Amino acid sequence: MYVRRNIKPGIVFRFAWSYLLFFIIWSGIVVFAYHYFLHKDINIGIPFLPLSTIGIAVAFYVGFKNNASYDRFWEGRKIWGGIVNYSRTWANQVMSFVTNRHAPIKLSEAEIYDIKKKLIYRHIAWMNALRLHLRQPTSFSIKHTRTIRDMLTEGTPERAHWDDEVGSLIDRKEYCRLIEKVNTPAQLIRQQGEELRLLMEKHGLIDDFRHMEMMRVLEEFYNLQGKCERIKNTPFPRQYAYFSKIFTWIFNLLLPFGMVREFDNMGGDLVHSFIWLTVPFCVLISWIFSTMEIVGDNSEDPFEGFINDVPMTALCRTIEIDLREMLEESSLPLKVKPVNDVLF
Repeated sequence: MYVRRNIKPGIVFRFAWSYLLFFIIWSGIVVFAYHYFLHKDINIGIPFLPLSTIGIAVAFYVGFKNNASYDRFWEGRKIWGGIVNYSRTWANQVMSFVTNRHAPIKLSEAEIYDIKKKLIYRHIAWMNALRLHLRQPTSFSIKHTRTIRDMLTEGTPERAHWDDEVGSLIDRKEYCRLIEKVNTPAQLIRQQGEELRLLMEKHGLIDDFRHMEMMRVLEEFYNLQGKCERIKNTPFPRQYAYFSKIFTWIFNLLLPFGMVREFDNMGGDLVHSFIWLTVPFCVLISWIFSTMEIVGDNSEDPFEGFINDVPMTALCRTIEIDLREMLEESSLPLKVKPVNDVLF
């Protein structure tokens, strides 16, 4: 997620330079051709009225796409807000519910603490596993953005491997078994459920009511993970994304033919002196429409690890700090800082 109030010109230029170069060349060619054919009494210009009608239609279509793309991002952010809240609830339940009250064999405070730590650490591992799971590229990921992401995120925590982010928090045998699963995060929650069963049936450290309450929270984690996977595995409807791009390009390619005629009419007796104003104005208008289309294109997949996506790494670290504080640990990890004004 980009956190700077104003986007740096360098970021804008990375997206825009190829489009600006193309529109400069294209509008220049159209103006030159218009001037050349006009001397042969051939007018290749088109009336601006139908062109403006196309522009209005494209603007509405792109606006609808951008609204739908933002809804996907905002839903992803709300889901991770739920993960933050329920993670704190889970840690609170672990710290409060796991006791010797109903245990047939009383455990020491150190043993109880180790059990609580294991449950909380496995949950931290689940969050990191879910984040890494969601950021795996798919067949419909935006390919060109991944190169830009690599340039902007060199050396950030997202570069860490599964071993560091997940394997270091749980038992090694458990990790080696779960990492081979198709859906490791889902299996981690399943392991939590099995651990709760043993705590209730074998050790008597939680009673039936507390077991049900904790299982309800695990159920909510499944729901939140499923919602993330629904967004991740369901591409933005291609009929909207594809035709939005096509309509924008049609308008941008036709724009110089209408603009050059309008500027030519403004010249009056100055013999076409205004027609070259077509180039800067076409470049500006085309850049605006292309940028609107690109913004929606880059917002439709909120878990790709791009600069406009949900900052899952920072959220995971925030939750980890909160949960370790509940364990009364003093050596806490640092909060994730923005890298090049991007918070991941």
